[in-house]
Amino acid sequence: MWFLFLLITIFSISYRKIYMDYNATTPLAPEVIETVKEAMYEAWGNPSSSYEAGQRAKKIINEARESLAKMVGGSFQDIIFTSGGTEANNLVIHSAVENFMKSNKQSTVATKESHEEKTLGTLPHIIISCIEHDSVRLPVEHLVKEQKAEATFVPVSKVTGRVEVDDVVAAIHPTSCLVSVMLANNETGVVMPISELTQQIKVINHKRKASGLPWILVHTDAAQMIGKGRVDVQDLGVDYLTIVGHKFYAPRIGALYVRGLDMNTPLHPMLFGGGQEWSFRPGTENTPMIAGLGKAAELVNENSELYEAHMRKVRDYLEERLETIFGRQNINFNCRLEGSKRLCNTCNFSILGSGLQGWLVLSRCRTLLASVGAACHSEKGDQPSAVLLSCGIPYNVAQNAIRLSVGRDTSKEDVDLIVEDLKQAVAELQ
Repeated sequence: MWFLFLLITIFSISYRKIYMDYNATTPLAPEVIETVKEAMYEAWGNPSSSYEAGQRAKKIINEARESLAKMVGGSFQDIIFTSGGTEANNLVIHSAVENFMKSNKQSTVATKESHEEKTLGTLPHIIISCIEHDSVRLPVEHLVKEQKAEATFVPVSKVTGRVEVDDVVAAIHPTSCLVSVMLANNETGVVMPISELTQQIKVINHKRKASGLPWILVHTDAAQMIGKGRVDVQDLGVDYLTIVGHKFYAPRIGALYVRGLDMNTPLHPMLFGGGQEWSFRPGTENTPMIAGLGKAAELVNENSELYEAHMRKVRDYLEERLETIFGRQNINFNCRLEGSKRLCNTCNFSILGSGLQGWLVLSRCRTLLASVGAACHSEKGDQPSAVLLSCGIPYNVAQNAIRLSVGRDTSKEDVDLIVEDLKQAVAELQ
């Protein structure tokens, strides 16, 4: 009997699953789970109600808003809760287009009064990078298809993997109204030069104002950076910043930072209802999820440097082990791009050789849980990542790519196990 028990124990340890796909999603932190449970029991009231249960819920929401504002360096009144990053990104694009149309209409009326038929142009122009998340790219493409906007998709540098400031500036038109560039890429981990970009656009905006051209708003999707590196909207200089809870151990809920909400930066609601969130995002608030988001933000505020240092240490150890096991000549780190900073937790690599496509290697792994790239593109099978190809990674190398992203609790022991797992998978395929 004891021998059977031993075998079962060995088998369970041998095939213990190790998760290394934290850029796709994160589990809820234990503290977050407790906060959500507590809110479900004790703050079930409608936050708009005046009685105790409702006011308790309202207090929790306000505390969460304060924690999120602190996390990104903003103000309490600049945070709007949303259902997630997709809604926040769509809200920004919708607002920029609505603001342009409103301003253009006012300009047309003014010129008619002065007996001049001169307008800024008929369609708003949006600039985004070619590697944006689908929740940015697809609404922009839809607007273009419906002939409601024009757009420029700026490529990334094949050397740095970054969206270069000069390329964005070169794409600006007289009718440009929005620039949206992610803060960090989820596949390569490359951090984009957002601060430098906003500094350039600030200068351009002052010139445009004197010429009567529309103000260019700047948005960044910070989904991948929060919890892995410093995020400060004052340093970044952006008008909008997207917050995605499930990327930093919070529930699947999100928020949008808007600089000087509706006073300095326009926000046009996509929904109409009971007036919650200052009528910019109406609907009875999801108090437990907001509470969880606030708790996750609080954890980041208290432990961000600790989290970042741990993940970088484990990520670096992972890359050392991969080089040792497979040999430097047999591995390509797609995330090491010249002159670029990258996320502390992300390692994108290819094991070189025929028949070693990333998805095929992962399918032979018994321990490792990971992906070849963005989770939302997993159905593309053995097609290489468009992000990697745009960064200049050769087709045959990009085909073999695997993205590993470590988390707050990933250990060196975990790394040792998954590297051995990868070694065994490659040996089987060869």
